[in-house]
Amino acid sequence: MPKIKIIVVGNTKSSFIKDGEQFYLERLRRYTDTEWIEVKPQKVRKGRSSAEILTIEGQSIEKKFLSRDHIIALGIRGKEYDSEGLAKWIERLSLSRKSLCFVIGGPLGLSKKILNSANEILSLSKLTLTHEMSRLLLVEQLYRAYTIIRGEKYHK
Repeated sequence: MPKIKIIVVGNTKSSFIKDGEQFYLERLRRYTDTEWIEVKPQKVRKGRSSAEILTIEGQSIEKKFLSRDHIIALGIRGKEYDSEGLAKWIERLSLSRKSLCFVIGGPLGLSKKILNSANEILSLSKLTLTHEMSRLLLVEQLYRAYTIIRGEKYHK
């Protein structure tokens, strides 16, 4: 199985979400090498454009990419899967990729440059989710995907 790398902007402030992230990261690590990387968020303040903030955050994200990474940006316009479909997609990517790198932006999302340079864009839902909820949902669904791939009982 490929290594899973998850790059997020900032740290999780909500304790109940942080607990959930850690819970599912621990479970996911039973199946594959998993790395959680936080990049520094930029402060949103008067006189500073969203584009400027996203550009700086994007530069920080890009520094974490390796040439072997298959970049998967999370965005509202991305491809959606049900849980079984996500598992099949990950299993298919596993045949040819050494590292799957999922990228979740901060409150403003991801820069156009990151979205345009990604190998793929994944959407977790048509619903608008906070960036913190997206993190928790992603790690739970990745864990679920691996249990589906292995034919385990977690997914019902």
